[in-house]
Amino acid sequence: MAMKDFMFYNPTRIYFGKDQIKQIDRSIPKNAKVLILYGGGSVKKFGTFDRVVEALGNRQWGEFGGIEANPVFETLLKAVDQVKAESYNYLLAVGGGSVIDGTKFVAAASVFEGDPIDIFGQGVGQGLPIKQALPFGTVLTLPATASEMNSGSVVTFHEKKAKISFGSSLTFPVFSILEPEMTFTLPARQLANGVADGFVHTMENYLTLALHADVQDRFSEAILKTFIDNAPVYCDPDQADYEAAANIMWACTMALNGVASRGNVGDWATHALGHEVTVLNNTDHGRTLTPILLATMHVRRDGKHDKLVQYGRRIWNIQDENEELVIDKAIQKTAEFFESINMPTKLSQVGVNESDIDFLITQLEKHKGQKIGENGVQDLATSRLIYQTAL
Repeated sequence: MAMKDFMFYNPTRIYFGKDQIKQIDRSIPKNAKVLILYGGGSVKKFGTFDRVVEALGNRQWGEFGGIEANPVFETLLKAVDQVKAESYNYLLAVGGGSVIDGTKFVAAASVFEGDPIDIFGQGVGQGLPIKQALPFGTVLTLPATASEMNSGSVVTFHEKKAKISFGSSLTFPVFSILEPEMTFTLPARQLANGVADGFVHTMENYLTLALHADVQDRFSEAILKTFIDNAPVYCDPDQADYEAAANIMWACTMALNGVASRGNVGDWATHALGHEVTVLNNTDHGRTLTPILLATMHVRRDGKHDKLVQYGRRIWNIQDENEELVIDKAIQKTAEFFESINMPTKLSQVGVNESDIDFLITQLEKHKGQKIGENGVQDLATSRLIYQTAL
């Protein structure tokens, strides 16, 4: 099989490094009326909010706080109401992936003709196309999702017990500010969650079909090695190591900004199964992914055989002639890496029991998860087996 045809587009301007928040002034029109969106109080506690306001200068601005770690639809609708009531024409997300994801929805929903729920598909809304969106920028405080340089978003619906994604070429950030030193105030759990999310994003695009997409594979392998090499230092908040933080931050962005994925066929079944676990018990997104990825590597090893062998040899330098042994050792090495940064390797570690699996499968079916994975071969029976293996 050969590399797939593709079109690549990414218009987001990145400002990376120290003291980059000042670039807000050159990036937002002087006459813009800006709504700053954020999550909890940390952006104010650690001075980020004040730096943003200073960079905005004389522009009119307002604020909307309280966006959840898994952004909730009803909360975001309140932000949409505020945008309309106070006539904001530019948005600025200050936070991690959840705040940025939420801001993408607000940007689209504020100018959407019709019920905003219809922006979403997958059994929640009609999945109607986005025809316009407000411009927005981001100030990244937690590396993980690459939402700062892609067009995708995931929103939680509590009433429907769902986490649903959407995206459009109109929901790329205009610009994003990436300051590695922002990570120095984060707790170890959040640092590790971000590493896990970025690692699994990379694997969702890499551990699929052997398409001889050499450039993309080598990009992915560089990203994976960057996580493995830097995570032990980065995930220790007492070290506050700039080099590790810079490498992890950029690796997270590169993992899902489209560069490494074009021409490949993505899997994304690990994320689909992980979303249902978060809906079940509100487990941190990253902590749902690590057990499910490991179980997927076991259960679907035949279909992923060639890439698993490549992964074992190139990432973990396992040179055994027996390919099945290479796969076994690669899975074990991956589990040891997750354990080294205190990420779970079993769903039982995040409160999932055998009795929960029927609910998880029912929810997966509701959200069009009957045939998922890079070739659509992961049916509900396979997903059930992955959940069971992950326990």
